Amino acid sequence: MSQLEEVLLSKEELEAVKLKDFDGLDQMAAAKKMKTSQSTFQRILSSARNKIAQAIINGDALRIEE
Repeated sequence: MSQLEEVLLSKEELEAVKLKDFDGLDQMAAAKKMKTSQSTFQRILSSARNKIAQAIINGDALRIEE
């Protein structure tokens, strides 16, 4: 694992994925829970999904920000 490239996922990005994909909330409800606008929530979610896909496709380690 120490030789893998790392993709860093922020806590905010993790929360967005959790609310939308794991908890199944719609975008409006998830944005409200995160106390952000829908457009900002969509940007955060898109960034998170891109990073997750990159880690899966490239075989990189996915690290969650502390």
